[in-house]
Amino acid sequence: MQTPSTAAAFRRARAVIFGIVVASFVLSFVHRTAPAAIAGELTRDFAINSTVLGTLAATYFYVYTVLQIPVGVLADTLGPRWLLTGGSLVAAAGSFVFALAPTWEVAAAGRTLVGIGVSVAFLAILKVSAVWFAANRFATLNGVTLFAGNMGAVLAGAPLAWLVTWSSWRTVFVGLAVMSLLIGVASFLLVRDRPEDLGFAPIHAHAASNATRIPWMRALRDVLRNPATWPCFVVNLGTGGSFLAWAGLWAVPYLQDVYGVSRVVAAQHTSLFVLGVAVGSLLVGVISDHTGNRRSVMIVYTALYAASWLPWLVDARFPLWASHAWFLLMGLVSPAFVLGWTVVKEVNRPENSGIATSIANVGIFIGTGILQPLIGWLLDRGRAENALASAWTTVTALLFAFALCAAIAAFCVRGRR
Repeated sequence: MQTPSTAAAFRRARAVIFGIVVASFVLSFVHRTAPAAIAGELTRDFAINSTVLGTLAATYFYVYTVLQIPVGVLADTLGPRWLLTGGSLVAAAGSFVFALAPTWEVAAAGRTLVGIGVSVAFLAILKVSAVWFAANRFATLNGVTLFAGNMGAVLAGAPLAWLVTWSSWRTVFVGLAVMSLLIGVASFLLVRDRPEDLGFAPIHAHAASNATRIPWMRALRDVLRNPATWPCFVVNLGTGGSFLAWAGLWAVPYLQDVYGVSRVVAAQHTSLFVLGVAVGSLLVGVISDHTGNRRSVMIVYTALYAASWLPWLVDARFPLWASHAWFLLMGLVSPAFVLGWTVVKEVNRPENSGIATSIANVGIFIGTGILQPLIGWLLDRGRAENALASAWTTVTALLFAFALCAAIAAFCVRGRR
């Protein structure tokens, strides 16, 4: 049994470690959504069209998608400390390249490096949450993490749009590079993979010995073969993919083209959307842990999120205050993907939590990687045919279809293993 002083030391160490990994995740969200606020500058400075802009923004998500399962394996084998240290240094290098890029091709290379670097952040958090905290706090911790991350995205919305009106977007990305570098140093010095690394007793009985750990290739096969894994994948693809494609790039051009608002006003909408996601993520995690019923909460959230796309699908003409409020509401009901990570962990072996959550996470970034350039292509075709309004209707229908698929998949979700 731990003494009071030992317990206090444990809580302090855990808080420091969790704070560092959450800080890395917040920064990854800033990187993820920043292109929405500087879409006009990128289009102008690199002389590119909407399709190329969508591809440039989605480069981050392509590499993020490819790396999720390998990172999940590394989270279970190498551990969060080295993942965050190396990833933060790569993200810093990528941000410098992006900031100094003379052409969009070089910018895409920098964006790729950023995607590689920040791809480790969230799975490192999930691993820290699974190893350093009790299992009945996992969904709540996911909600806290998403709240913090989305607050970072809020900082990449309207404030960034305002900042680049008097400063350069390139200067902003140099600052992000410096922040990534500092997080890498802090990860190396302070983050530890398990309580045992600092002399504390393990939280979970299965963590006390690695004797029962199965080889990672077999673990990956077991997770992939588990039918209960895949509904979570689809839920995350539909909700997370549409959310990031919309708030991360295309909502600002939509509001400018369809509603005729300024870029700053449009960015205010996306900031409210992301703020709603932050608060909604916290609520869904707390509600889920309190009720113990992941499936029902997920069904309700996915259904409400799909319904929230209907006003844009029918081209509703809200007054400005109402469109602000609706974007906030959409954000509040969107984070069913928080439960996707929780459920997929619970329906697989505890020691395979990194691999299982990485597969569910892949769904989000596959969805975003498909939608961002596809939407750009639809808009370019609409402009060429002098039918931009019709193209935007097609875009909102596509996003609604992704959300609807998630709502259907939620009914196939199982309970705990």
